[in-house]
Amino acid sequence: MRNIYKVLASQYDPLGFILPYTTRAKVLVQRLWDKRRDWDDPLLPLDLLQAWNSWEEELQSLPSINLPRCYEPKQVDLSNVIREVHVFCDASEKAYGSVAYMRTEDSNGKLHLSFIMARSRVAPKQLHSMPRLELCAAVTGAQLAKLLEKELTLKIDKTTLWTDSTTVLTWLQSESCRFKVFVGTRVAEIQELTNCQAWRYVDSARNPADDITRGKTLQDLAKPNRWSQGPPFLLQDLEQWPVMPHTGTEEDTAELRKSAFCGHTSVSPNPQGSDEIQCTTWKELLEVTTRELHGAASQGGDPKAEDYREAEAHIFRRIQQECFPDELRLLKAGKAVGTSSRLLTLAPELDDTGELIRVGGRLRRAENLDYATAHPIVLDPTHHFTRLLIKDYDSRLCHPGPERVFAEMRRTFWILRGREAIRRFQHSCTDCRRWKSRPVVPKMADLPAARQRLCKPVFYSTGTDCFGPFQVKNELPWRRKRAARSIQGFIPRPAGTACRAKVSFHFNPPASPHFGGVWEREIRSVKTALYTTVGAQPVAEEVLRTVFIEVEGILNSKPLGYVSSDVTDLDPVTPNLLLMGRLDGSLPQVVYPESEILCKRQWRHSQVLSDHFWSSYIRHYLPSLQVRQKWHTSPADLKENVVVMLVDPQLPRALWPIGRVLKVHTSADGHVRSAEVEIKGKTYTRPVARLVALPAIPDSGPTTDPVQKV
Repeated sequence: MRNIYKVLASQYDPLGFILPYTTRAKVLVQRLWDKRRDWDDPLLPLDLLQAWNSWEEELQSLPSINLPRCYEPKQVDLSNVIREVHVFCDASEKAYGSVAYMRTEDSNGKLHLSFIMARSRVAPKQLHSMPRLELCAAVTGAQLAKLLEKELTLKIDKTTLWTDSTTVLTWLQSESCRFKVFVGTRVAEIQELTNCQAWRYVDSARNPADDITRGKTLQDLAKPNRWSQGPPFLLQDLEQWPVMPHTGTEEDTAELRKSAFCGHTSVSPNPQGSDEIQCTTWKELLEVTTRELHGAASQGGDPKAEDYREAEAHIFRRIQQECFPDELRLLKAGKAVGTSSRLLTLAPELDDTGELIRVGGRLRRAENLDYATAHPIVLDPTHHFTRLLIKDYDSRLCHPGPERVFAEMRRTFWILRGREAIRRFQHSCTDCRRWKSRPVVPKMADLPAARQRLCKPVFYSTGTDCFGPFQVKNELPWRRKRAARSIQGFIPRPAGTACRAKVSFHFNPPASPHFGGVWEREIRSVKTALYTTVGAQPVAEEVLRTVFIEVEGILNSKPLGYVSSDVTDLDPVTPNLLLMGRLDGSLPQVVYPESEILCKRQWRHSQVLSDHFWSSYIRHYLPSLQVRQKWHTSPADLKENVVVMLVDPQLPRALWPIGRVLKVHTSADGHVRSAEVEIKGKTYTRPVARLVALPAIPDSGPTTDPVQKV
């Protein structure tokens, strides 16, 4: 066995050109493992050894195998050609596989066929029907077609797949859920990988994949044949291609899944109460129900409190009749609810009227508890009227948290999965979202290119920001008029100057310091130092300039990157070292002799410092940038036409403006990180971190019918 595997594995055939030959050996190896054997067992079946020796003797003809690698002849004009891929599938009781060919038609109408690739599998030991094996062959054909579509660099105009099994073609035109697991999963995979309309029928006599299952010798493969040159009918017109035979046979039901009907019918006890379903608030529902129950009696005057109590009880009875019909029927019959009932743990019971289901529970002997608190009314959370009740409590309590609403409702009602139902409602409530929702920030983006340009000079990428204002003392009024004229003349200059210097600006959205990252943090350090030193007091312009220079000196003396605690390490590199070659800008300039007037020493010194900085940066600081400190998940991106609330820290939340998203801006990683919002006719560009998405305004009626019929 060891030698057999060694010889078989030595046949390197990545394209599968000699598969009709090697598949014969795979079948022999499978037969050799029918019984438990050792790798070096010499007692192998005589008939299998003779078959293997015969197969091994054919290897002498292997040098005669020749495979042309060009898909088209050299004289073909490649400017206007039509290329098609044809994949053929076939199976037998021993093996199955598929083979692909390329059909090329040039501008003169001449056709050319060439071998592309083939695949084969040995049939499993477990016995399967021929339609199942043919389906397995179709799976290999679909996988092969998908592989060629992905890997071929040539433009493929059409892909056609062929099989000689009419049963497989019938299965592929049906839904996969109709069949048993073996057939259904493979039909679903084929339908996902290929187009069902691309499959055609070919008879076995003209199917080149039949050579895989029947096998061929190397002598036969060395000669011109349909395996190496493709089926001849592909060189003919479409009218002469094989067509599906009209056998008129019935569908094979052996592989169909057994069908079963499961349904539930619920009839509303009040079919004429369509007005109740259209109600959007609990008060409106209560008014409509009161008019329906006491319409004629209440025409002479307003409804009484007793009428509203009766209408409320009628609503609760309707909810329970539609949601707990079986439990209500058993309780009225004096029986316990079923073991599979949702109300089993509540020990449900009927109230004094015998119409409402209440919680039996274990608090019967509790003192100083009202009857409604000890035995609340049971309600279903999915019913439309229950949602209206939750909405009423949430509105009357001024949209508090879910625990506050849940505690208030628990005094009278027991809503199944009540906390979940209240949270679900508040998630879709516009007022709750307006008061509690926070901006949803997408996953932290990758570092920009400006922070990853290694060994670049200083000021290669520069970030700017405006802050303040700072009040400056200026006693002479003529100086203030001159300063205003100077500022007005300075405003248009930076853009023109930057353009002439080939400097381009990339603007971040307003109120988004996290877009700048590290340089925004340094600007914050500058502002902190200025506010600490100057504060709110107005100072003279000369004093402010002096403070700016002092702050600049402090920040430029800060170490860059990781500071080692080892005394043998060099001093940390600071911005002053890179800019001026010394630690402190207040020290006098170094005087160099005239022999070094070309500043070679300064240049070497700067290079050593720069190399020291970049080596420490790459070794200690750069790996620490891999980790995302926050914003780890990828929530759903903001979309256009969504109603949003603009976060403004300078205003109370009640005054935050509300607008609609006009356009979203997608970053390089595909996430939306900023958007254009229209507010009162004006458009603002803001980051997603400053936008709170609000739920859409609900329709006037419920989204679903409370009574579902199957």
